[in-house]
Parts: sequence; C-alpha cells; structure tokens
Amino acid sequence: MRIARRIESISPSATMVMKLKADELKREGKDVLSFAVGEPDFPTPDNIVEAAKRAMDEGHTRYTAASGMAELKEAIVEATTRDLGLDYEPGEVIVSNGAKHSLLNIAMTLVNPGDEVIILSPYWVTYPDQIKLCGGRPVVVETRGEDDFQPDLGEVRDAISDYTVGILLNTPCNPSGAVYEREIMEGLAEIAIEHDLTLISDEIYKHIIFDGREHISPATLDGLRERTLIVDGAAKSYSMTGWRIGWVLGPAKIVKAMGALQGQSTSNPNTIAQMATIEALTGPQDSVSAMNEQFERRRDFVVEQLSAVPDVTCATPGGAFYAFPDVSAHYERLIPGVDEDRSEAMAMKLLGENLISVVPGCAFGADDHVRLSFAAGMEQLEEGLRRFARAFA
Repeated sequence: MRIARRIESISPSATMVMKLKADELKREGKDVLSFAVGEPDFPTPDNIVEAAKRAMDEGHTRYTAASGMAELKEAIVEATTRDLGLDYEPGEVIVSNGAKHSLLNIAMTLVNPGDEVIILSPYWVTYPDQIKLCGGRPVVVETRGEDDFQPDLGEVRDAISDYTVGILLNTPCNPSGAVYEREIMEGLAEIAIEHDLTLISDEIYKHIIFDGREHISPATLDGLRERTLIVDGAAKSYSMTGWRIGWVLGPAKIVKAMGALQGQSTSNPNTIAQMATIEALTGPQDSVSAMNEQFERRRDFVVEQLSAVPDVTCATPGGAFYAFPDVSAHYERLIPGVDEDRSEAMAMKLLGENLISVVPGCAFGADDHVRLSFAAGMEQLEEGLRRFARAFA
C-alpha cells in the first residue's frame, strides 16, 4: 500500500519519541526520570474539573458549532481583553483541538506549495513539519544563547524572499524560554508591514513568565492586529494538556476559512472540555499565578545546577518551563565519532546510562543543546540534576 509523499516529508515528534523510550525502560523496572514532555505536573484546578462534571450532568455531550461554541468564544474574547488589552469579536475566534491543531489549521489555510515561512531556531519541533506538510518551505533564522536567544533583525530581513508569506513567532519560547524584547517585536512588526507578511504568534506560554518580564503580543503593536494570528490554548496555563482545547484569534476572513477546513476535518472540539475551558478563563485565576511562582522557583534551581556542571552553559529562561543547556563541549569526549545529530546521541546516552530522559536539541534546530522540562516536582528535579551532573563529570 502506497503512502502519500506529503507524509514522507515529516518526522515523528522527538518529544514523543523520547517519552516512549523512557516509558519502555520504566516497564522494564528501570528508575527513569523523564524531563522530556512539556506537561505541568500540577492537577487541573478543582473548579475546572467541577465545571466538566456539571457539563456532563446537564447533558452538554452533543455537537457544538464546528468552530467552537459561542459561549467559549465570548470567554476567549473577554480573557484576551483582560490579558492583552485587545478587543476581538467572536467571529474572529476559532476553537480547535489544542494549539497544535490550531497551528496546523493556519498552515493549511495560509501556505501554498512553494511558499516560505520564516521560523526562528531553536523552534518547537512541530513548526517545520507542519509547513512541509502543506508543501511550503520553512526558512530557519538562528538565534543564540549568548544573545539570550533574541533574533537578529538583520538576519530576519535577509531571509525574506518573494515567496515569503509569514513569520512564525513563539514567545515565551519552547525550548529556549526566551521572551522577546519590545524592540525586537517592534522590529519584526516593521518588517511584516514592509513586506506584507502575516505574523503567526504562538502565545501558549504567555502566562508563564518570570522576573517581571513583559509579554508582548505583536497584535498589540501599531498596524499589526489585522496581520497577526494569535495562537493560544488552555493546556499550559491551566494544566489542561489532555483536555485538548486551543484557539486562534485573527481577521474574520482567515478565521472563517479555518472554520471551513475544521468543519471538514475534525468538526467541533470536545464539548465537555469546551465547557471546562469557559470556567478556566472566566473563573478564579489564582491557580495560574500559583503555578507560575512554582515554575520560577524551579527555574532558578535548575539553571543554578546546570551552570555548576563544568563546560555546560545555560541561558536563563525568561518564561515557559524549559531549560536549554549547551552541552556541546562534551561531545568529543562522551560520544566520539558521532558527526550528525550529536544531541540525539547524547540524549540516548543520558537515557541509557543515567536513566534521565531529555529531548535532543537537533529536533529544535539547535544541535549543541538538549532540552529539560522543569514542569516536574522538586524531588524529581533534584535527583535528575544529580544524575545529569554525574553524566558530565
């Protein structure tokens, strides 16, 4: 049986690959500590769980509109005004099966074969594959740890061609934790307007931000609201990863087109999860700040421990819940003879010999690094970082 060429162009998710390998070792009785998956270890807040129970008791178990129920769109509009100071209409919102699905909807709606989309490395593993799936070409602009992973605006300009249709941003960033500075965002806005580009802004980590930094959505900048697509969701801020609710805010014409696509692909997201997300957005927000405080404490501990390992450097993440240390100084000594995807070989060595699971940086377009999620309890982090230090001793 033949497989379509479009599928052959994409790779399995490196995050899921490492999780599966760790799970295999756990089933064998090995004491594996996994820092691969970006999933908060906190339970979904009680008020959200109770809202889901009420939804079932009240019979909210049927189809909704394919693009999401009106009540949830209203809640997203209100939350966006509260969080970003932006006013949208419900017709400018589409609710999907998680932010990953939202991003695929955007790629399928905007990218024609041969089109180019600029992405900034390190990037989330899914970005380039979704662009390729649509026949497009991801054009990578590298950022560097010594620059706090802030993009060079000149390099972004140089990457633009006659085929460029958009720039995909993620701030706070997975995997680097970078929070783009205002002057960088204003520079990207200027470039987008000058070249008539769409800005795709993945803001799924916007509430997980440290040191009093400012999250800047490009849609808040002059001239950018009508050329920005904001991608967001409930997974990270409300510890609702398995509920699978994400959304896009943007111009009504684009949102309507994505709605037509979704109507012929998945139809509506889970009705019960939609009802729970209404409560997440409109109910008490105490859990969001409480989780953020814990993440910041863990960030401080993880960066301190990583920086104490000889010849390992780690930029301090400004947001999200990942550390992205540079371990390349140890490659020749620990994995001699490996010339390509060396971070993958290093990740497999850490898993096999030290029983810690991390994600190789090559999956994010940055082969000198590995990614560790600190969305785990302090006891697990303490033991995991002891093993990490021993591995590089």
